[in-house]
Amino acid sequence: MTRKLFITAATAALVALGSLPASANSVWLDQFGFGNQAGGAQSGTGNAIGVFQNGVFNGAVSQQHGHGNTAAIGQQGFNNSADSYQHGNFNQGGVAQFGANHNSILVQDGNGNIAAGVQVGNGCDAGVAQTGSGNVAAFVQTCP
Repeated sequence: MTRKLFITAATAALVALGSLPASANSVWLDQFGFGNQAGGAQSGTGNAIGVFQNGVFNGAVSQQHGHGNTAAIGQQGFNNSADSYQHGNFNQGGVAQFGANHNSILVQDGNGNIAAGVQVGNGCDAGVAQTGSGNVAAFVQTCP
């Protein structure tokens, strides 16, 4: 009986160990509306992606490779697109888009970079590329 109990307990421990998160990364996604799309990839540890979309045909892609990166994308409206790519450690990037037909791309390659932006109206385009460490960039646009 003791041997059977020991084997059962050991098997349960191995199964539980296998269900622990391998990299402790996190993703949250809230979508309201129709035809919204979101995708992404993470490698490393402690990375976080958050996406909020409310509207029609909005798209978001976020990729993180490294440790402790944070990406946030918020979209309200129609046919907005936002991409974020983070390579390195402890980068933070986010974009908020309100309206229609906005496009944004954030690329961070390095450590400790910060990029944030807001686009309001119709048809704004933004691109931010950061290479190195400790860079900070912000953009605010309104388009008719």
